Amino acid sequence: MISGSVGGPVGGGTEFTAEGVVVVLREACEAAGLDATGAELLRLGSNAVYRLASLPIIVRIARDPDVLPEMERVVAVARWLRKVDFPATRVPAEIAQPVIVRGLVVTFWESVQEREEYATVGELADLLRRLHWLEEPESLGLPYFDPMAKLSASLDSLDAVSEEDRSFLEQRAAKLAKEYDRLDFVLPFGMIHGDANIGNLLRHRDGHAVLIDLDGFALAPREWDLILTALYYDRYGWHTDEEYAEFVHRYGFDLMNWPGYETLADLRELMMVVWLGHQVATSDRSAEEFTRRMAALRADGSRKDWQPF
Repeated sequence: MISGSVGGPVGGGTEFTAEGVVVVLREACEAAGLDATGAELLRLGSNAVYRLASLPIIVRIARDPDVLPEMERVVAVARWLRKVDFPATRVPAEIAQPVIVRGLVVTFWESVQEREEYATVGELADLLRRLHWLEEPESLGLPYFDPMAKLSASLDSLDAVSEEDRSFLEQRAAKLAKEYDRLDFVLPFGMIHGDANIGNLLRHRDGHAVLIDLDGFALAPREWDLILTALYYDRYGWHTDEEYAEFVHRYGFDLMNWPGYETLADLRELMMVVWLGHQVATSDRSAEEFTRRMAALRADGSRKDWQPF
């Protein structure tokens, strides 16, 4: 169900530029009874993200007009997590959303705090353990997560890199698809965050940790929610020995001791590289990092010089 509709149908052709989306911001805020005066553009990528000056609210405008069903589900997930008192990013209860403005999908979120401060790896383990104990209602309509289908779709639209690079990535994906089919998962199947990592765990202004970025909520093996922390520690050195030990202790399972770890790590890593490949035409930094990562994949070299994005 569309909770609000302003300014035109989905696919209305608004240019996704700073000049284009600010008009969408103003109309969306007007429809929601909010003041957009002085709003700050925090980032402009797959989403335009604004922080309002008038209230502690974040406004998110999706570049892809086809995400309406997904955003309806994400808002429903956020409202359910509030109902069960799980520490996650919140949507304002009084605002009907998503809203469609000039063909773009707009959602409103309560600001966690005025500055971006990450919580700890130990707190991430606590929240994942707690999340994995929850039983989601069928009314959320969570999809089954298929990483190979997601990777295949991302490769199909990867036109910003050389044919040689794309062919290499496709061959690697085909090999991993066969390995993935043979994995024997040992943790219970159920609800996952989908992109669980320290970058999606912020410190709330009142001090507690909250999970953000609820777009990837799905039904899948729980191992998927542990792989990024293990990968960041094991291959990239982005977490210390102490941090990873704390994560394992507080969650209660060490994914690196599971026989399928290397395959899952290879798959998640490949998805990260392909995602970066989509950014190379618009960012010199992304292009440089993509070249670095491709060289490491081809030579099976060290990943310790990979930079987080």
